[in-house]
Amino acid sequence: MNESDFHRAVDAVLARIEAAVESSDALDSDLEAGILTIHCPDDSRIIVNRQTPNREIWIAARSGGFHFVFRDGAWRDTRGGDELFASIARILASQGGEEIDFG
Repeated sequence: MNESDFHRAVDAVLARIEAAVESSDALDSDLEAGILTIHCPDDSRIIVNRQTPNREIWIAARSGGFHFVFRDGAWRDTRGGDELFASIARILASQGGEEIDFG
């Protein structure tokens, strides 16, 4: 994946997460300069951003840091292979107390 394709793909991922979070009454989000910050009811945050040199998406949450690379048609965790949207849904449920469906 070249850099332009990477940026387009990550922009789409961030927009999809932001749209899903904005449908929640309890969560709020800000997308600035390619960094998505999700504000949880307990004042904690979940950060989703791009790491261009590695061609990865990184998520920082209370439960840890997660790195995702595009592989086999999906963004996959570099350690466990979990899919990004399934992972962020679990993180949002655990930390934010909201069940978010990414379809």
